Amino acid sequence: MKYLLGFLLLLIPAIASAASLQPLGTTDVPALLQPPAHGERIIAIWALDCAYCEPNLEALATLQRAHPQSIELITVTTDDIAQRPAIEARLRRMKMDTYPARAYAEASPERINFLLDPTWGGETPRVLVIRADGSRTGISGALTPAQLQKIR
Repeated sequence: MKYLLGFLLLLIPAIASAASLQPLGTTDVPALLQPPAHGERIIAIWALDCAYCEPNLEALATLQRAHPQSIELITVTTDDIAQRPAIEARLRRMKMDTYPARAYAEASPERINFLLDPTWGGETPRVLVIRADGSRTGISGALTPAQLQKIR
């Protein structure tokens, strides 16, 4: 029993450090799009049924780990927050569950799409790069090495 309790106590910091999936509504979008104090905020938009999303997320996570002081990575799934168990399971499987994560929580997902990026047609994967100077870049589709270079 003493060993079990000790083991559980060791797990608490790991569990507490994991990011939890939060709902994303229309009123949350402006704060998400605010420029960071320095560096870049990368918003990686993905979906459960997207074939290219997982490689994109892995590439962005690798980029963020290489530049942890200057890149903030946030994942946003266009799937409804009601699919929380499936979304969280996928994030864990991709080892993306330590990053801040959001899921759509509105009856009209098109409205969130438009608020995130008025030039975006809703396709996934989509990456929004928001720089400290307020400039923004949107990239749709599978990321190429050249596009990853431009983010940094």
